[in-house]
Amino acid sequence: MSTIALERAGSKGAVPSKRLVRQPLRVALVVPPWYELPPSGYGGIEQMCTALADALVALGHEVTLFGAGLRTGTAAKFVSTFTEPQYRRLGQALPELIHVAKTNRLLDPDDFDVVHDHTNAGLLTAAGRPVPTVTTVHGCPSGELGDYLSSVNRAVALVAISHAQRRLRPELGWTATVHHGLAPTETAKRKPSPGPALWLARFCADKGADLAIRACRSANIPLVLAGKCTEPAERRYLDKVIVPMLNPRVQLIVNPDRRRCRQLMMAARSLLLPIRWEEPFGMVMIEAMAMGTPVVALNRGAVSEIVRHGETGLVCQDPAELPEALSRVLRLDPAACAEHVRTSFSAERMAHGYERVYRQLATLGRTSAGEGASLTAR
Repeated sequence: MSTIALERAGSKGAVPSKRLVRQPLRVALVVPPWYELPPSGYGGIEQMCTALADALVALGHEVTLFGAGLRTGTAAKFVSTFTEPQYRRLGQALPELIHVAKTNRLLDPDDFDVVHDHTNAGLLTAAGRPVPTVTTVHGCPSGELGDYLSSVNRAVALVAISHAQRRLRPELGWTATVHHGLAPTETAKRKPSPGPALWLARFCADKGADLAIRACRSANIPLVLAGKCTEPAERRYLDKVIVPMLNPRVQLIVNPDRRRCRQLMMAARSLLLPIRWEEPFGMVMIEAMAMGTPVVALNRGAVSEIVRHGETGLVCQDPAELPEALSRVLRLDPAACAEHVRTSFSAERMAHGYERVYRQLATLGRTSAGEGASLTAR
C-alpha cells in the first residue's frame, strides 16, 4: 500500500489541480440523523455543522447537506434520509447505518468533489465510496472508538478537533486538526454578570455536575444546572446522584432549548465545567465566551487549548481550586472572551481549515483512485 502525505497549507505536499484551486468545491456534508440543523436544543455536532455549512457556502462552495428531518436552517442544499430526526433512538446503530447507506447511494462522483462525514457509521464504507472522504472525529479516540478508528482504511482522512484529542492516539495518522467555530454573534455582555454559575452539559458523571454543586456550595454561589437528560444512563445519574444533592441554591433545568441556553449564559457569572474526562473540544465553552461569559473548568482534554487562563477563564488543576476561581472570575473582561472566539474560533476560520483539507484530498483522491492510497499527516 502506498502512502501519500497530506499536509497543511504552506507545506510542500501535493498541489491541487487548477480546477480545484480556482473553482468552488462540491461538498457532501453528512451529519448524524439525530437532530435537525440548527438544533433546537442539545446538539454540539449539529451546531458546528450548521456554522460550517453556512461558512462554506459564504466562501462560494456548493454544499449539499445529508441529514434527517423535513428542512434545514442552513444555506446548504438539503437531502433528507429520514422524514423525522431519530433522537429517540440516539446511540443505536441501525438509524445511523440506514442514514449512511441511503447517503452512499446518492454520492455520484460527477456531483461531488469530496464527502465530509460526521458520523461513526460512515467510516465502514467510506473507503469504498466513489468520492474521497474526510471524517471529523467528534468523540474521544481512546478505548473502543480508538480501536475502531485504527482499523479504518488510511484512504479516509481523519480530522481531529483539538490537539489534545489527537495526542490520545497519535498513531492514527491524523490528516489535520481543525478547531470548531461559531457564526458571528452580536450578543455579548459588556460587563461581568454577578449572577449564578452555570453548568451546561449532558447529565453524566464525566461532565461533573456533582462537582459543580460542591464547588458552588463551598463558594456560597448559586448554581444553575441545565442539561440534556433523555437517555436511560443520563436519567439514572440525575435521579440517583444529582437530585439527592440539590438544595435551594441550585436551580435544575432539564433539556433547555437553544434560546433558554443563551439566556442562561448571558446571566451567568461563568460557565462551570468540572469535567472528569478527556473532552475532545467542548463546544459550549466557545458559546459561552462568545457571549462574554468566562469559563471555569478543570484542566482535562482540550480545556487549556480553548480557554486562555486568566484572560477568558480560569483553568483549575484540582476540584478544590474551583470555589476560589468562581469568586475571581468576575475580574475577567467579557470583551476579551468575545474577541478570543472571534479571532480563534470563528466559523470562517473553521471553514478555511476544512477547505484546505478538501482541496488536497480531492486532488489526491482523483489521482490515486483505486490504488488504496493511504493519507498520513506530518
